[in-house]
Amino acid sequence: MKKNSNYLDDIFQLNKKKIIITGCSGQLGTALINAFLNCGCIVIGLDLQKPKKKFNKNFHYFQIDISNYKDNSLIFKKIFKRFKKIDTLINNAGVAVFKPFTKRSEKELDFVTNINLKSYFYSINNFYKLSKKDPSKSIINISSIYSLISPDPRIYTSNDRKSSEIYGASKAGVNQMTRYFAVHLSNKKIRVNSISPGGIYNPKMPQSKKFIKKYSYRNPMKRMAQTSEIIGAAIYLSSNASSYTNGHNLIVDGGMSSW
Repeated sequence: MKKNSNYLDDIFQLNKKKIIITGCSGQLGTALINAFLNCGCIVIGLDLQKPKKKFNKNFHYFQIDISNYKDNSLIFKKIFKRFKKIDTLINNAGVAVFKPFTKRSEKELDFVTNINLKSYFYSINNFYKLSKKDPSKSIINISSIYSLISPDPRIYTSNDRKSSEIYGASKAGVNQMTRYFAVHLSNKKIRVNSISPGGIYNPKMPQSKKFIKKYSYRNPMKRMAQTSEIIGAAIYLSSNASSYTNGHNLIVDGGMSSW
């Protein structure tokens, strides 16, 4: 650290860092792009759909089905060839199918696991193979509190927003994948961690008032999360402030999983 420099600025410094964000067009993905651009980063977004919001020249979008093994390999090779080095990979792609488990189809099972689990493995694998043994790099896997606890039936099954058992199972797989790769990627100085958010309020596609009321009642903080409250965890895990944090699942749920 330089003499007379600001300690917090030093350990959270992300200027000119190169960040890949999968699932970049959704609510959390868009917020992550905006946050890292504001930190001075170069952000590469991967998704089938381009984000509706326009960003500055440091944002680069690539259209891709991230769960396609061949396409995933090709896009990572293309990105590393163009940008040379990537500092952080954020696996944010995620889907759920909200309907009773008794009506779950094989196609729906494959759809959720392909996006939520397989795409993470493909991206991590390609990131590892193309990265060099240069200064510390970070992989952040977006998980969920439902990788840890079962959705409360008093919140979900009695209204229009049914819980998704395969969503939770896929996110539990993400947590184990995080622990595994935290150990096995350390030879290239790659730290691997996950973030498990609780329910996030979406002002553009708001959940029903009934759902919000029931969820908030059973959360110790009596409300849903704001997207901005998840961003801090991602910035921390991308920065030198977390240089000795590896294999950790950072829970950001207002205490929901503490019951």
